[in-house]
Amino acid sequence: MADSGVNPTAAALLGLLHEGPMTGGQLMAAAERRLAPYWSMTRSQVYRELPVLAERGLVRMGKPGPRSSQPYAITAAGKRTFSRWLAEEPGRDTIRNPIALRIAFGELHSASQLKNLQAAANDYHTEALAKVREQVKNAKKEGDAYDASALEFAVAYHKAALSWLKSAPVA
Repeated sequence: MADSGVNPTAAALLGLLHEGPMTGGQLMAAAERRLAPYWSMTRSQVYRELPVLAERGLVRMGKPGPRSSQPYAITAAGKRTFSRWLAEEPGRDTIRNPIALRIAFGELHSASQLKNLQAAANDYHTEALAKVREQVKNAKKEGDAYDASALEFAVAYHKAALSWLKSAPVA
């Protein structure tokens, strides 16, 4: 398999640009709408990657709009690179859960800290689960089976987190 030479954030931007030209802010909104339940991207990552993609000829800059907003469009080279990226091995998952990390050091917390931690995490995952279930429903309604399937991962993740929280030693 060919090495595309792009990192996952750059690849995500190229994938989103298949929808049409977008500014950095529009790309952030699209990433939040489509990818956030299972893939995080920061504004600084987006704005750091776009000039690099342009320099490599994978995107082209359009005419600046209001408030100096800069639209970007994917090029033919960008589409080929994205296609190569899709064909690559995805690599291993990286798990970074701040709640699990804190629970791992539970003996150093007070009982109230642990209970507050669990309650806040439970609230977060309950709300996130409801939101992503709605996104799945909308994706299915729009006939986007691939987006719905990726979002189902987030549903399973939040369910698993809620189940784990019930068994975490917080008392």
